[in-house]
Amino acid sequence: MARTAGSHSDITGPKISAAALRLFARHGFAAVSMRQIAAEVGVQAGALYNYTPDKQSLLFDLMRGHMDELLAALIPKGIAGAEAAPIERLERFVRFHIHFHLERPDAVFVSYMELRNLGPENFAVIEGLRRRYEDHLETILKAGAADGSFAVPDSKIATLAVIAMLTGVTTWYRSGGRLSGEDVAGLYWEMVRRAVSA
Repeated sequence: MARTAGSHSDITGPKISAAALRLFARHGFAAVSMRQIAAEVGVQAGALYNYTPDKQSLLFDLMRGHMDELLAALIPKGIAGAEAAPIERLERFVRFHIHFHLERPDAVFVSYMELRNLGPENFAVIEGLRRRYEDHLETILKAGAADGSFAVPDSKIATLAVIAMLTGVTTWYRSGGRLSGEDVAGLYWEMVRRAVSA
């Protein structure tokens, strides 16, 4: 959509996204109105439509942005390549997932809890991106099962179980508590290692 000259879309657009994310995480997508988002940013409600066609598009953009960032951050971690042993790649995956998600609790909450509010086409896009991420972990688990280092009778179920466990850390972790993010990553890695080891 075209922007009016001098509209500061490069500033206002990100502010709208950040405000929507905070409000969706705090109150739930269904309970938040476009008027509330506008008030949070300090603009008129009608001005939001210069940046997004509707509230669902705003939700979809938040979810897609989160998944795009997750996938882009995963690549440099040496997780996808087969040069390292499966156990090393799995540890990298676990530690990456924990640290990435601990830094983005609102985005994680919205991305997992608000899928039901996406229309079929948008849902299919987000599910496709999630499957791409899950495939990285399933590839590692299959490689470990093939070389005898992992015992996973069903790699798909194991993948979903591990990701659900790792992602759940955002529901209880608070910075400044007795455990650092690194402590948590180490503890979760130990649990995952024991769960899949042959």
